[in-house]
Formats: sequence, structure tokens, C-alpha cells
Amino acid sequence: MSNTFYIPNVLENWKWPRRINPHHPAVKAEIAAWVRSFGAFSPKVQAAYDLCDFCLVSSLAYPFHDKARLRTTCDLMVVFVLFDEYSDVANEDEVQEMVNITMDALRNPHTPRPRGEWIGGEVTRQFWELGIKTASPQSQKRFIETFGSYMQAVVQQAADRTNKHIPTIEEYFEIRREDVGTKPCFAILELEMDLPDEAVNHPTIQELSVLATDMIFLVNDIASYNVEQACGDDNYNIITVVMHQNKTDIQGAMNWVSEHHKELEEKFMEIYENKIPKFGEPVDEQLAQYVDGIGNWVRANYQWSFEGERYFGKKGLEIQRTRLVTLLPKKCSNKIDPQHPDGSKLLSHADVGSHTIRVNV
Repeated sequence: MSNTFYIPNVLENWKWPRRINPHHPAVKAEIAAWVRSFGAFSPKVQAAYDLCDFCLVSSLAYPFHDKARLRTTCDLMVVFVLFDEYSDVANEDEVQEMVNITMDALRNPHTPRPRGEWIGGEVTRQFWELGIKTASPQSQKRFIETFGSYMQAVVQQAADRTNKHIPTIEEYFEIRREDVGTKPCFAILELEMDLPDEAVNHPTIQELSVLATDMIFLVNDIASYNVEQACGDDNYNIITVVMHQNKTDIQGAMNWVSEHHKELEEKFMEIYENKIPKFGEPVDEQLAQYVDGIGNWVRANYQWSFEGERYFGKKGLEIQRTRLVTLLPKKCSNKIDPQHPDGSKLLSHADVGSHTIRVNV
């Protein structure tokens, strides 16, 4: 097996250019201080966390939000990261308990969390207590609904991981559409909008959402595959799924993803340019902004995959240019770290070069 592979340039012809929110530097500094206030990371680990720049993906995904609403989107990324990293090293029952805590915090954002509870509960509570101040009622409702669905899908992912189950391509697409977390992210596009359910839930808009979601998780899986295979955590990745089902190698799976992504892009653009439903003003103008935001999310996710250091370290921009990736040796571990006095777990997806993010469970 070759120790190198090429990743496809799937957004070469994508309509949406790279755009970034001008409030990114200021909000990034606020987020860093907020995260440090929980004391979850040591200074070294905090530095590794900062390299990933999770606020960057929000600033790329929501380029037109004002500063307060951008803060909400960046806080949400912190919630996502904590849940993602903890759940990746937890069993099904443990993940379900995290879900229960998180959803209770969202429904009761003004109620202090119990002492000794998983830190994600208080992080979520503070995120939403601030976020609802600048979120429309419709966006609040939609966010809580979609975030709950996303979290339950991650519970299923934990069950599959425990059972060492490699899903079929069709099975994988079905659950990935839920656990990738795009639905709550799309709801956050609505923070200053008042879109009725009939607009957002219209079959055509829902189809656009699914197409964008598929493109987003395909790029995510392409970018994360190398780290995941090095950590032995790649069963739940489209590259492994395609390799397993189609009896092909890494490059063959990458090529399959590239061709499928082209089909998704063509369908998305056909709908975007010709089939957006009309409801009358002011809904039509807001819906146009919402749909534009969905298209931009595809670009934002792609850019962050290379500009942040989560998947490729400091080589991201070089890899974006050359498309060539060297296969990492299998070296990560999800076992309890015996050097850490309270038994924290090593979080595989946060491995960045020689840095490993570690948070206290």
C-alpha cells in the first residue's frame, strides 16, 4: 500500500468564495478567555486547542453576523468540540448521559448546573444564556430541536463504534446527515431572521440542506481520515466505508468521493438557481439569505479544514495546494492516560502534530 494519497479538489468550481467575518479577531480573543475560565485545559493543552482555531470556522460560515451573534456561533463550536471529543472516547451509555445533561442545560439556561457534573453542561448553559439574547424565537426553537436530533445521532455512532460496525454507504449517509451537526448550524443562520416553518421545512429547502450536508461531511471525512486512521478510529469515515464496500484502496475511495461530490454540487446548483420557492416578502428576502448561508457553509467547512490546524497541522495550506498527503503511522491512543492524576482521556481527533488536547472527564 502506498504511503501517500491525493485528496480531491472538490470545490474547484463552487460558486461561493472565501469570506470571513471582520469580528473574528476580537471574538476569538473573547472565546479563548471564556474557554480558559473553565480550567479544563492545562496551558500546553490550551495552546494545542488554540491551534485548531474553532472560531475560524464560525467566522467563515457566518461572515455577515454582527459581533454579538458571531460570539454565539463561536460559543457553539466550543460546545460541539467538547461533546465531539468526549463522546469519541465514551460508550453508548456515557454519551447518552452527556446528551441528557446538554439538553437540560439548553432548556434551562438560567439555572446553575449541579456541582460535579460533566463540564459540558455548564459550557452549554453559558453559551445559550448569552445566545438567546440576540436570537429570534424561531431560530431558538429550531436550534433546540435540531441540536437534540444531532446529539441522539452521536449516541448511535457510539453504539456502532462499540460494536466495531462498519456501515454500508447508504447507512452511513443516513446517520451522518444527523450526527455531522449541520442542522443546528443552519438554524444559527437564522438568528436575526423570522422564517416560518413552512419556508424552512419546504421540501425544496430541505433537499438543499441535505445536499449541502452531504458535501460538508464528505469534505470533513476526507480531511480527518489521515488522523483517524492513525488513531484506529476510522471505521466511521466515508473513506473506510467505501474502501470496505467497494473493495478498493484509499485513493480509489477518494476518487469515489470526488465523483459523488460533483453529482451533489450539480443537484444543489440546479435547485439554487431555478427552484427556490416563493412566499412573498419579507420571507423571500430572508429565505434567500438563509439559502446563501447554506451554500457558504460548504465553502467555510472546506476552507477551515486547511486553514485550521486540526487535521493537517501547519501543512494545511501546502496540502490544499498540492493535494498530496503522507499517511501517518498508527500512533494515537484513546486509553486512559496513567500520567494524569484524575484519569483524563486522550482525545484522538484533537491530535495536532506533537500536541494532544486533553480534557478532564
